[in-house]
Amino acid sequence: MSAPRFIALALTVALSACAATPPLQAGQAPTARTPTELWKADVTTQPEEIRLAVRAQGLSSNQAGALTTFADTWRSSDGGEVVVQAPVGGPDPGAVSRSGENARSFLVEQGVPANAIRLIGYDAKGEAAAPLIVGFLRYAVIIPSCGRSWTNVAHSMTNEVQPNFGCAVTANMAAQVANPADLATPRTLDPADAQRRAVVLDKYRKGELTSSEADEKAKGTVSLVVK
Repeated sequence: MSAPRFIALALTVALSACAATPPLQAGQAPTARTPTELWKADVTTQPEEIRLAVRAQGLSSNQAGALTTFADTWRSSDGGEVVVQAPVGGPDPGAVSRSGENARSFLVEQGVPANAIRLIGYDAKGEAAAPLIVGFLRYAVIIPSCGRSWTNVAHSMTNEVQPNFGCAVTANMAAQVANPADLATPRTLDPADAQRRAVVLDKYRKGELTSSEADEKAKGTVSLVVK
């Protein structure tokens, strides 16, 4: 075989080896082909809790401040059910009952719906200073750790994606997301504006413009004069 033919044959074999992917064996899962399939931000739930001392005479200023912050966190996290755990078999039952009701009423004043608050008991095991526990489950995102190991990016016999490709983008998105719950499930849509819909349909039937009128004050031009 001549040298040119041998070189051409060798190049053909090499290229076919790079382009070919080994067939899957029985029971073998397909290999991830893109960086978006290699990395994703895992979302988990974790409790967000505060502990309040049982006070028969009502909430203290510190407790009111803590519950205000708690309600703000609940609201920003699109929190679900708020659980108020009252100690049983520890502090005075009357004081516990009043403390639980005071906490529930204060949360309602802060905008937490009454039907989203549940009061339950937990075993205080005889501890006289057992606290009132107020909490809800919030979502947290697990940020992937990138760059721990690298393979030779210039050599791949199976054309597979390098294991670190896409990790940095996923990690950045996970670190910046305001509410990790958005990565777990879409938000509930706000109810439709029936009044606005009726106005738009009426204008449509009349052949009128359905969009909002342009604000003349919002118009303007960019000056090209250097001063």
